[in-house]
Amino acid sequence: MMLLAGEIGEAPAAPCCPESGDERKSMEEKSDINVAASVGSEQVSEGTDDDLPSYVSAFIEKEVGNDLKSLKKLDKLIEQMTESKVKLEEEVLTVSSEIPKRIQSALKNAEESKQSLNQFLEQETHLFSSISSHLLTAQPWMDDLGAMISQIEEIERHLAYLKWISQIEELSDNIQQYLMTNNVPEAASTLVAMTQLDIKLQESSCAHLLGFMRATVKFWHKILKDKLTSDFEEILTQLHWPFITPPQSQAVGVSRPASSPELYGNLETLFCQLLKLQTSDELLTEPEQLPEKYCLPASPAIILPIQVMLTPLQKRFRYHFRGNRQTNVISKPEWYLAQVLMWIGNHTQFLDEKIQPILDKAGSAVNARLEFSRGLMMLVLEKLASDIPCLLYDDNLFCHLVDEVLLFERELHSAHGYPGTFASCMHILSEETCFQRWLTVERKFALQKMDSMLSSEVAWVSQYKDITDVDEMKVPDCAETFMTLLLVITDRYKNLPMASRKLQFLELQKDLVDDFRIRLTQFFLQLQQAALEVLAESNTLSKLQLGQLASMESSVFDDMVSLLERLKHDMLARQVDHAFREVKDAAKLYKKERWLSLPSQSEQAVMSLSSSACPFLLTLRDRLLQLEQQLCFSLFKMFWQMLVEKLDVYLYQEVILANHFNEGGAAQLQFDMTRNLFPLFSHYCKRPENYFKHVKEACVVLNLNVGSALLLKDVLQSASGQPPATAALNEVGIYKLAQRDVEILLNLRTNWPNTGR
Repeated sequence: MMLLAGEIGEAPAAPCCPESGDERKSMEEKSDINVAASVGSEQVSEGTDDDLPSYVSAFIEKEVGNDLKSLKKLDKLIEQMTESKVKLEEEVLTVSSEIPKRIQSALKNAEESKQSLNQFLEQETHLFSSISSHLLTAQPWMDDLGAMISQIEEIERHLAYLKWISQIEELSDNIQQYLMTNNVPEAASTLVAMTQLDIKLQESSCAHLLGFMRATVKFWHKILKDKLTSDFEEILTQLHWPFITPPQSQAVGVSRPASSPELYGNLETLFCQLLKLQTSDELLTEPEQLPEKYCLPASPAIILPIQVMLTPLQKRFRYHFRGNRQTNVISKPEWYLAQVLMWIGNHTQFLDEKIQPILDKAGSAVNARLEFSRGLMMLVLEKLASDIPCLLYDDNLFCHLVDEVLLFERELHSAHGYPGTFASCMHILSEETCFQRWLTVERKFALQKMDSMLSSEVAWVSQYKDITDVDEMKVPDCAETFMTLLLVITDRYKNLPMASRKLQFLELQKDLVDDFRIRLTQFFLQLQQAALEVLAESNTLSKLQLGQLASMESSVFDDMVSLLERLKHDMLARQVDHAFREVKDAAKLYKKERWLSLPSQSEQAVMSLSSSACPFLLTLRDRLLQLEQQLCFSLFKMFWQMLVEKLDVYLYQEVILANHFNEGGAAQLQFDMTRNLFPLFSHYCKRPENYFKHVKEACVVLNLNVGSALLLKDVLQSASGQPPATAALNEVGIYKLAQRDVEILLNLRTNWPNTGR
């Protein structure tokens, strides 16, 4: 390269003697060729000798071509090449000189760091020795100081205990002073503060302090409650509370003489003061509740002033509808139900116009009318719970009671706005023994109604036969009556608080529909026989059709059966989807199992089920047992096969294809499937694994030994889509999965040997 560069550098010099034009052109052409050769040699120095002529030719063709005038660029090319050569030489010299310096500097820094580290280690040793010595010297001081701190903490606890007692006594003295000066509002406010202290102390382990606090609260609460209740009852008496007569005949209460503003002012004052005692009353008073078997919704205690207002009505109710009073007749539940509805109606206006503004002003969220109704409802619930066991086995009395209760509930909700979330009579009727009796009575009377309607002379005559625009469908009377029966039953149970109870009524309706269908079938078999005889006489049907009718292979209900069959499959699919959703939800943890890092089978003494698989296998088992009991054999067979089909695809796609597996993970998956999942269905078929084709074959692929897996992988790669590939798959037990699926599964394995590829 240096020689070529020198030669090229001398080429542009002027000749010693002038030449002719042709000679000059010839020399320029030769010089350009030399430049091309030198440049080509620099750029392809790392190439082969065979590439150099072709590269030079290409360079000359590009820079000069057929135009010899392009030789004027020769000087510029030579200059660029020379500059590039000089720069490269400088860079080589710089790098070769700097690298040793850098290495030397790095070694020096490392040596200095090593020396510093040694110094630090020496300092650390000395410091550790000093600290240990100091700790030994200070240990007696620390022991003495710890004992003093413990004593101080003990004294502080005693001081805090005394402060609590002092605070309780101070509040108690304040209440006493307020009562001595007849300042009841401040006394009530102070009791509220004391009650809040009681609540704060609940987490304390000081039993005597808690007892002292509770006894003090109870003492003052009783005094204040008795005093305020007495004064409040006196005001209510002046207002002629309770209002026994309807609002239209009330001359007092809502409309009073001119002195009523002062009276209502006192009413508001006492109402608010009683409201302040609500917290302490709830703390001290255990509310009366019905047994847990009635499953009443949780609800707060009736507020104290409303409790006082309810007291005279509670006394009246218990006087008239308990014991040996003539008004307490077990066959007349409508008497006490109507009485409660009347009381609610009589007091609604007063509660809305006089009591509700007081609650709103006090910042309470309580609705006065609903709170009053809730208190009266507890009387009804207690009465029902007491009476029902006495008439449970008298069908007529029990049915009458249910009818009256349903009418009462409808009136209570529609006319008085009683919320469905509150405790109601339907909770009492939902109690297990009572509810089962209710279902039995409903079934009995429904079947009697069906007997009577089908035996009626007008059973197959339309009720609207004379009204053509109404009777387009010509629905017979028995069908209309049956639909009315179903709607009435629905209306009776629709307000039940628990969905499970509604579903039991739905089962009753389904049984009635099926019973109605059977009755219709028995009725129309006679018509079918008559149709067979008529058609045979008229020769309008072929022998095959007559034979089908006679052998009952077809019937007049074929179209209906098809629709019912479609409905059956739809309902079955919904049931499968519901069960499958539950299983999927329970399998969330199993999807996230650490399949990539599980111990191999050889590392475990005994293989056991994955803990994350337990929830979904238990859910699956429970659903199978439940549906096996509830469905007939043929439907259940369809159910579990449909469920298995969805479960097979889900496990294959969401668990297997979504993860990678080491040897232990693949073995664990196979154990979970073959020893735990598949046996769940062994009661229903001999070879349940045949219904899990995707999962079964995926486990086979993932658990092939490494040699067989490598051989299968090579065969699949070399024989894509060919018969040898299919034969290789069949040989290892793969019939369902496609070749591409097997390749994907092989790529999910991580236990491949390191072959260097």
